[in-house]
Amino acid sequence: MKKLKLDELGRISVGEFKDSDKLPVSIVLDNIRSLHNVGSAFRTADAFRVEKIYLTGITGTPPHREIQKTALGATESVEWHYVAEPSNIVQELKASGYIIIVVEQTTTSIPLQTFEPETGKKYCLVFGNEVNGVSEEVIAHGDIALEIPQIGTKHSLNVSVCLGVVTWEIFRKLILK
Repeated sequence: MKKLKLDELGRISVGEFKDSDKLPVSIVLDNIRSLHNVGSAFRTADAFRVEKIYLTGITGTPPHREIQKTALGATESVEWHYVAEPSNIVQELKASGYIIIVVEQTTTSIPLQTFEPETGKKYCLVFGNEVNGVSEEVIAHGDIALEIPQIGTKHSLNVSVCLGVVTWEIFRKLILK
């Protein structure tokens, strides 16, 4: 076994990324406070070729040094847009055919591993504020609530970790099936 060098990884260029087929998923960051979490979201979105990230409310936007520190250039490959009100973009995406998935612990949330995304459908994953989670206004527009089962004492993950787990699971089920 040997570690692969950068030129052995088969990376595509930013241009090739922009022209490539995408995972039929957009991500909404609902008032994310930490710029490091925003950067991590971009990096994860790049890794799984997510369509677009919507940054909302108090969520920081590129270009910003703290976002770039964790994004490592993914703000150049992943399409993004800022919208002041999270519920507005969620309503717009829903009206254009996206299934709205709030990643939150609710009275009707289902465990991530039981969710089966359908080929041919478009999904919007909504991730909430580090303290308050997904806002009630956005939850009201959700079609599905997903949660990651946990057995520790906290029952919460850092939003960037949660985003990685959920996006991976949907990528795995839609692309690697």
